[in-house]
Amino acid sequence: MARRKAGLLFTALISALIAHGAAQAQSINAGKRPASAKTPFAVEAIARFDTPWAIAFLPDGRMLVTEKPGRIFLVGQDGRKVKLAKVPEVAASGQNGMLDIAVAPDFSTSSTIYFTSVEPAGGGRLVLSRARLREDGGNASLADTEVIWRQRPGGGGGQPGGIIAFDAQGKHLFLTVGDRMRPASAQDPDQARGKLLRLTLDGGTPSDNPHAAEGGIRAETWTAGHRNPYGLAFAPDGRLWLHEMGPRGGDELNLIEPGRNYGWPLVSNGDEYSGAPIPDHDTRPEFAAPAVYWTPVIAPAGLAFYEGPMFAQWRGSALIGGLAARALVRIGFDANGRPDEAERWKMGARIRDVAIAPDGAVWLVEDANPGRLLRLTPKAP
Repeated sequence: MARRKAGLLFTALISALIAHGAAQAQSINAGKRPASAKTPFAVEAIARFDTPWAIAFLPDGRMLVTEKPGRIFLVGQDGRKVKLAKVPEVAASGQNGMLDIAVAPDFSTSSTIYFTSVEPAGGGRLVLSRARLREDGGNASLADTEVIWRQRPGGGGGQPGGIIAFDAQGKHLFLTVGDRMRPASAQDPDQARGKLLRLTLDGGTPSDNPHAAEGGIRAETWTAGHRNPYGLAFAPDGRLWLHEMGPRGGDELNLIEPGRNYGWPLVSNGDEYSGAPIPDHDTRPEFAAPAVYWTPVIAPAGLAFYEGPMFAQWRGSALIGGLAARALVRIGFDANGRPDEAERWKMGARIRDVAIAPDGAVWLVEDANPGRLLRLTPKAP
């Protein structure tokens, strides 16, 4: 009986490995897809910023926009900007500085926002903070700001990650942490680098995380083996998607499954910057392979799922900014939920973030100084 059970377990293991290998073989390389100069949308420049990094919409249609040097603005759809007071100091250099911003699920009652930054202390640690947005007489400021998570150990180079997403229930916060240009750390379970974390809204550790009983970074970790994740969002069907920049090739769009390891730096569909090869995903079926990858790279930044009324044909699609591609990319999903790049449009600038307004318009920021805040609406038929 024991031998029969062992045989069944061995068969199941082999079947799982074969299935993973088949899934990896089906990874789609969209890197050579052309970008179209003909767009289905009109583009309107609304405001300009010094290296804008992220957009977050408030329920009333206004937005919060971060600037990498360390500023946050409250912005109306007419472009009127109010600089927030009492914003913490950041360590701004290279890819580091003021990063993502997100509105709390209960913002309408709490006025709480979350934001990520690289702080000067600790050799440039990534931190996650929350605060209340306070408005008074046309002015705006942060109040009761507190750091609820700090990268451990501190230090590191660029590639901070720092993207925030909330689950549909509004009870958990997901946070990407890049490898900080220390690739091996993405496979070290006791370093936050190269990980996707799942936290409670106050920065604590949920008891149902995959390794919650182990404590420390291990307990916070939802997935591992990421390089430079600058896109994280839940699809309308509840699945969580993450994209990350590869090295020389191998940008990835990954379906996130708790407890999985996505392989960096042991596997990649790209090569080292020196040209030295890295084993592809299909050589290591124990690592989760990307659903879509890009060689040559697009340098993805920003990720938003479209469910608005303006672009009915895009509903259910994901929109991704391209830094190297200087483009906006639309990801479509087939009847089985499998993604592929459907369209790519030339934007003439590095696109840093993508957000959807309550009315269904698409908003972008350019990675430049000045970088424009753009509003995209359907072209008249």
